Amino acid sequence: MSTSAARPPHPTLRRAAIALGGAVAVLFTVATLAFLALQLLPGDSAEAAVGGPGSQASAEALAAARAQYGLDRPIVVQYLDFLGRLLRGDLGTSYAQKIPVTDVLAHALPPTLALAATALLGAWVLAFLSLLIASGRSRVARATASALDLVAAAMPNFWLASLLVLLFAGTLGWLPAVSTGGPSGLVLPALALAIPTAGFIAQVCRSGIDDARSAPFIDSARARGETRLGLRFRHVLRHGIVPGLTLTGWALGSLLGGAAVIEVIFARPGLGRTLVSAVLARDVPVVLGGVLVSALAYVVVTLVTDLLVARLDPRTEGRIEAMARV
Repeated sequence: MSTSAARPPHPTLRRAAIALGGAVAVLFTVATLAFLALQLLPGDSAEAAVGGPGSQASAEALAAARAQYGLDRPIVVQYLDFLGRLLRGDLGTSYAQKIPVTDVLAHALPPTLALAATALLGAWVLAFLSLLIASGRSRVARATASALDLVAAAMPNFWLASLLVLLFAGTLGWLPAVSTGGPSGLVLPALALAIPTAGFIAQVCRSGIDDARSAPFIDSARARGETRLGLRFRHVLRHGIVPGLTLTGWALGSLLGGAAVIEVIFARPGLGRTLVSAVLARDVPVVLGGVLVSALAYVVVTLVTDLLVARLDPRTEGRIEAMARV
């Protein structure tokens, strides 16, 4: 009989197990809260199945719709039924459109993901430019970049969108005011989402830049003959952006939430407009499906950024191992 102790799991497997457990907990919590919130909305969900609110459907038609979709059963039974369908990968059928929710989301999700991904990339480009200025020695440049970040982070998306339309569509005529289906119609909506997010990311990373600039490893790298540009890019910026990377999941969630307003302003098709319409019509399956897909996107991006942060900052390995031991 072997007396050797079993080898501990690899840190990557530990991290994956922790992330998987957290993902399941997040999705379960989001599903539960969304289901309960929709029950508190005024109105009758059965109206969505018979033409929407104001359709003046008869009492018999409403009763038939409730029986068809199980809306006449107790809330607890509806909730357990909802969880059971989720475990089978079934998001249900849209009350209003009479098609599977997966088909509704498959049509609405790609434009929103394209908008969110473009905005997230643009936010990081703008934030990196600001951090590049902040990593230098000029105090005036650092103060200017910090002030611009503060202003950008405080801008509401809907106000910024209106300003961008007025400037680039109304005054200059460079870009369309509404979505055209082409790349040009994506620029203004993405900028309206990217600028505030860039300001917040840059503010979060700025403390990391300041800490990295005065860290002992900077002196060690300088003693080894590292150039000024090498110190700035390979050490200061590399460690400074780690706090911002950890918030990329939050940033994506914020962008998906802001897309609902931006898509309405720019008459752009997508998940945001679909969810707004579904909430107004009390199309519960579509709302729940959209919320869960957004939460899943948040979980996936958070996992990827955690792996990237562990790659850029090996010190996180120790923190993950400590969490696993607990």
